[in-house]
Amino acid sequence: MPNTATRLRSVEDYRATVAALVGELPSRQVPVAECLGLVLTDDVTAPVSLPPFDNSAMDGYAVRSVDVVGASEDTPVDLPVPEDIPAGRQDVVPLLPGTAHRIMTGAPLPPGADSVVQVELTDSGVQQVRVFAPVGVGTHIRRTGEDVGEGATVLAKGTVLGPQQLTLAAALGITTLPVRPRPRVLILSTGSELVAAGEPLAPGQIYESNSTYIAAAVQEIGGIAHALRFVPDDVDALHAALAPHVGDHDLLITSGGVSAGAYEVVKDALRGEGVEFVRVAVQPGGPQGYGRYRGIPVLTLPGNPVSAALSFEIFVRPALLAALGHPQADRKRLRAQVAGAMKSPAGRRQYRRGYYDEGSVQAVPVGGAGSHLLAAFAQSNCLIEIPEDVTEVAEGDEVELVMLTA
Repeated sequence: MPNTATRLRSVEDYRATVAALVGELPSRQVPVAECLGLVLTDDVTAPVSLPPFDNSAMDGYAVRSVDVVGASEDTPVDLPVPEDIPAGRQDVVPLLPGTAHRIMTGAPLPPGADSVVQVELTDSGVQQVRVFAPVGVGTHIRRTGEDVGEGATVLAKGTVLGPQQLTLAAALGITTLPVRPRPRVLILSTGSELVAAGEPLAPGQIYESNSTYIAAAVQEIGGIAHALRFVPDDVDALHAALAPHVGDHDLLITSGGVSAGAYEVVKDALRGEGVEFVRVAVQPGGPQGYGRYRGIPVLTLPGNPVSAALSFEIFVRPALLAALGHPQADRKRLRAQVAGAMKSPAGRRQYRRGYYDEGSVQAVPVGGAGSHLLAAFAQSNCLIEIPEDVTEVAEGDEVELVMLTA
């Protein structure tokens, strides 16, 4: 591929490039228990009615309403109780005139009954019951199809599946749902200077954190993350680390090794494998890369921790949500006054860390613009977006916020 790194790509252009590369995941039938947070690709219709049969809404007695029409505290009606109907009973005996069947909540209504007297309006008799109040036709009866009729559309295409939708599917006896499956994302952090948390730091070493952020961010939106850590700055080692895994994943994300230095291992390893390296008019996170490596889509992010995190937020997160079929792939945006002055380089869209205070309706800048300032990022609940044509923001100016929280 030609090297276009000297031309700055706009944020919108590169977002579109990433979205097209990731694409939509093909629809699959996935077990209901595994569908939380996934998006339906087709309408779902009810295979049965809900309830599937007339049943009691109360613990009490199934009766014919005409048999208790005159019941009161002073003149109770006594009825024999020849049958008990617990929930789940299948051989339900028809109700004869002048009798009552003791019935539990959810149990099938016996043929001949047209109402249920709740147990609190009786003496709770077992072989004979005394009824102290009349009931009208249909009292405390859940009718077949009262909630859902067989064949009705119960869940629409594009629905994001939460606990309530999955409960409905289970209640209808549905075992699988048509959804876009969770993307399987392989995450590779490179750098001979990286060590695992808990290990002692030698001179020149730092703890690896980029894969932690990317994996957590992937999982937060419903993806499956597999992190490969501590791959040294060696082309052969990088290929060897990737070889066993690329065929089992939908996307490869790397961090580090994409700048203009002398030891940019990701660039050296992937440039001839179908990956193009570019610069985007954004700060932080200018060096980026995209393409395919042995058939799998690849996105290469810069190595500084905040650069990698913001690159995921701006470019990767919306592409993955779109791949999942989410109707809203972008973060919520607000406009607010900023409680501090800021400078931004000309021709770059800058994202500064910030904290949006709902009480004062202001955005407070947190930390500086440096791509290494993780503590400031951890204290932020928004990104302050400064357009490419703005180099100075004065305190009190209105700015656009990209919210990092729901």
